[in-house]
Amino acid sequence: MEFLMSLGRGFTSADAIWMWTILAAQIVSVAIIAERSIALFMNRKVNQKDISKTIADDIKSGNLDKALRRSMQLGLTQPLGVVASAGIQAAIDMGGKEEIQLKMDEVLLEESSRVEKRIGFLAMFANVATLLGLLGTITGLIHSFAGIANANPAEKAAVLSQGISLAMNTTAYGLIVAVPALIMYAVLQNRATRLTEDLNKGALNLFIQLGYAYSPVSDKKEKALK
Repeated sequence: MEFLMSLGRGFTSADAIWMWTILAAQIVSVAIIAERSIALFMNRKVNQKDISKTIADDIKSGNLDKALRRSMQLGLTQPLGVVASAGIQAAIDMGGKEEIQLKMDEVLLEESSRVEKRIGFLAMFANVATLLGLLGTITGLIHSFAGIANANPAEKAAVLSQGISLAMNTTAYGLIVAVPALIMYAVLQNRATRLTEDLNKGALNLFIQLGYAYSPVSDKKEKALK
């Protein structure tokens, strides 16, 4: 309790600007953690590879129109649906293996960036909070030593100890903000990696079905001429 009271006094000290700045970093980092946790743990599941099997069955049966409709419907809630729609449309247009791959890769990059967006800011805010805490401590110590220069010799020890205590609050508060942010950065980054790998596996499964079953118009014409 005394520690919390000491932190509270830090917001009213002469160097309170650093405490308020760290608080701003904490608010932003908590908002990012909440938004990304909902997006990656609640709205996204590691099931894209399983979903791809359903679409692959339509592709194997040669019913690309049905596969496209299914993919577009899935695309409203599942990223694999968007990727599959791009590849299936390329196959319908008889673009061939390379075009199918390029179309799917383009969408995969977009979907991967959506998964990983804003996560990197957590590491930045953790470092910023730590550095701001150290900066606040240094400036607080400077003010404390400057304040005892003209103080009564009997009061110097009390003034110095009080000043150091308030100055150290910024370092403590900076670490309080930084540690959870770094932990959640690792957790969210790991989750994003799992989701991206799952999406890539699902997309690869569909690409194999599309790439080897549907050749470009030029190849079909050559075979027809032969």
